[in-house]
This record gives sequence, C-alpha cells and structure tokens, in this order.
Amino acid sequence: MNYDLIVIGSGPGGYVAAIRASQLGLKTAVVEKSELGGVCLNWGCIPTKALLKSAQVFNYVSHAANYGVKLDGNVSADFEAMVKRSRDVASGMSKGIEYLFKKNKIDHLAGFAKVLPAKKVEVTDADGKKKEYTAEHIIIATGSRSRELPFLKQDGKKIIGYREAMTLPTQPKSLVVVGSGAIGSEFAYFYNSIGTKVTLIEVLPEIVPLEDVDVSKQLGRSFKKAGMKVLTGVSVENVDTKGKLCKVSVKTKKGEEVIEAEIVLSAVGIASNLEGIGLDETGIKTKDGKVIVDDYYKTNVPGYYAIGDIVHGPALAHVASHEGITCVEKIAGYDPEPVNYGNLPACTYTNPEVASVGLTELQAKDAGYEILVGKFPYTASGKATAAGSRDGFVKVIFDAKYGEWLGCHMIGDNVTEMIAEAVVARKLETTGHEIIKTVHPHPTMSEAVMEAVAAAYNEVIHL
Repeated sequence: MNYDLIVIGSGPGGYVAAIRASQLGLKTAVVEKSELGGVCLNWGCIPTKALLKSAQVFNYVSHAANYGVKLDGNVSADFEAMVKRSRDVASGMSKGIEYLFKKNKIDHLAGFAKVLPAKKVEVTDADGKKKEYTAEHIIIATGSRSRELPFLKQDGKKIIGYREAMTLPTQPKSLVVVGSGAIGSEFAYFYNSIGTKVTLIEVLPEIVPLEDVDVSKQLGRSFKKAGMKVLTGVSVENVDTKGKLCKVSVKTKKGEEVIEAEIVLSAVGIASNLEGIGLDETGIKTKDGKVIVDDYYKTNVPGYYAIGDIVHGPALAHVASHEGITCVEKIAGYDPEPVNYGNLPACTYTNPEVASVGLTELQAKDAGYEILVGKFPYTASGKATAAGSRDGFVKVIFDAKYGEWLGCHMIGDNVTEMIAEAVVARKLETTGHEIIKTVHPHPTMSEAVMEAVAAAYNEVIHL
C-alpha cells in the first residue's frame, strides 16, 4: 500500500480527518482538485464572513452619529475592495492548510479522484494524466455544490449561485434572493446593508425555516426594519432573463406577481458531489443522494468511508470536522463516541445573528415533552442596550419532569459565540438550576442565557 489513508477532498471534513490521522501515526495523503480547504474555506464559511464583516463596519460607520461620532464627508461602500478583502482572507487561509499539511507530513495529491475496487484511488491531474494509488483506508469527503432547480437554472451571470455572489464584478442595484436558509439570508443581509435593493423570497411560512418560529419572526422583523423586502409563503414559478432585468414570476396568496431585479441569487440548498467518483464501480451504496454509512462512517464496502455533506446529517463545516475525527480515531483503533446529531449548533451570521441547538419549542411539544420555556429579550440587556443592538433574545426550553435542557435558540449580537455554552451544558447534562447558580459576568450579552433559564423557572431578576 502507498498509504495507510487517502482522503478525497480537503474541505473541513477532509483536511481535519487527514491531520488527525497523521497525529495518530497514519501515513496520509489528500487528493484535492482545486484549492486546499474546499468550499467552506475558499467559497463558503470564511470569505462570506469577511464580506459580512465589511457590511458590519459599513453599517457602524453609516450610523456613527448614533454613537456620538461625527464623520466629515460621504460614506460609501467600496464593493470591489470588499470582494478583494474577502478573496485575500480566503487565500491566506488556504495557504494555512498547505502549511498544516507540511507540518503533519501529509502528501497533497493534486487532481480529480475516483475510487476503484481493491482499495485503489485513481487521480487525474490537470494535464489529464492518470495515476493510481493504494491505501488501506479511503475516506470520501467530496462535499457539495449549489443545488439547481429546473425553473431556476444558474447561468453564472443573471441567475447565480453562492460562488458568483461572492465575486460579482460590480454591486447590483437590485437583487432577488430565492431561499432564506443561512446562505440566502446572509447574502440578502450583506447586499441590503451596502445599498442594494433586496427581495428575499421563501416558499415556507417563515424565513430561516429550520429555526424556532420566534427566531424566524424576529429576523424577519429586523430585515424589514433594515429596508429589505421579505416575502414568505411565496413560490418562484419562472425567471425570464431575456431583458436587461430579470423578471421573477412568483405565486402569492393574492395571486401572481412579477418582481424585477438585475440579478437572481439561487440559494435553495445544496447537492452532494457524488458524480464520477467511482461509487458504482466500487459498489458503494447511496440513498437519496447520500452515501450510506454507519456510526463511524464506514460504507458497505470494507476500507471505504464517507463524511461531510455527502452523508446524512446537516451540511455544516463543524459537523464534517467532527465526523472526520471520529472516523479516523476508529480506524486507528480508538473507541470514539459517535457524533451526537441531536446536539449540533447551527449559526447564521446575519445582523442580528442567529444561533441554535437542540429542539425547537414546536419539536419539543410534538415529541410529547411537558416543557418549561424561558425568554430574555435584548431590550432588557444592559450590554445590548449600551452597544445599540437591542434586536434579539435568548430562548430556552427545558423538560419540566427531569430538567433536561432540550433546546436553546438565540438571535442578536454575538449569539454565534454564545451558543457554545448551551452545547457544552447539554453535553454535560447540566440542569437549569446549575446554569442559574453559575455566575455570569456583567455586563455581557451572555448574561441573557442565565436570565432566560431563570425565566423558565420563574426566578428571573431583570424582567
């Protein structure tokens, strides 16, 4: 065998798995056809956060007078500079993965990988030359791409996906975003913040539909207050791109309507990258566009594994990383705990931010729990008020019988940093009373977690 382990794909699942494998003494290689770091680092999580930071800074400067700061002259968004900064951030992070590979003695095999029977991987380089490698273990971590709908075919210019949304040559004057999950909502917020006229369309009754309904409603209010047009319960029927402006035909409760915009961003989900990678030839089974794996990411074929967006579970970078670590630790002979898919944090980096873990209130009720619900608004938070960021709240859900922390749902400044408290507490089976009796620093937004828990048990002080 050339290697103990070959990982196909260098995204947050693949590169993390490779580094952990090297730490455990496995001779490891990673096959990557594009930039190291995969979509998340180069075209997703990281560069989008750079764009969102630019929008946040622009928003602060635009409202500097609210903080007692006077600015002379006009304030404008330099769209090209924002995009360049975002690309520079991604490039720097990709170089960081290259450094980590060298540090951990991981071979980078540049090219497109295809798994073959008998524990082989065929790599086709940029010149079309093929070379076969062998490994005792092969992890497939090929990730995903923007999903296309039949009536919303992406042409890369007028109907675009998330990649093009990050690198448009000029800022559009108007934009329709179809789909209000994390990707759609974040881009809608970014472009709206820098002056683009944005319409956000969601077919379901609320935006960010996977979140607790109270959070969804609050984000909708915040978006509308910021000047965004938000349409829910609306389906896109057709997009006419023949003219100068796109004509988006939508079906509403009141009938059909046509919305015009320079560009349409399709953010209707993702599709797994499973085509052409040798699954059929190798006999690896799939179902509904996902590779079938066990708790330790073994496929039905011995020696072959799959992690990340191509397997069951939410398509989140931090989930893929933990799957990769769990997989290689099992390969190395350890006895890791399987990933608990019921305790995975989800974050949306809009303004206000959204973060959650566990069951929503409706899910808890549907599961038959008798629940205690506590909610603490940012309007009652001294830190949030001082920061001028009073849109938001923390909501917690407990099982009334045993005190289990069933769910935590947050919206507001800094909540993507705060959600980890609830994730750790749930992992440790912490009770509500233990949270209440844990001293939280004042003044902080994280106090809202303690106050929300106290509200659930009728002990809240500041409401």
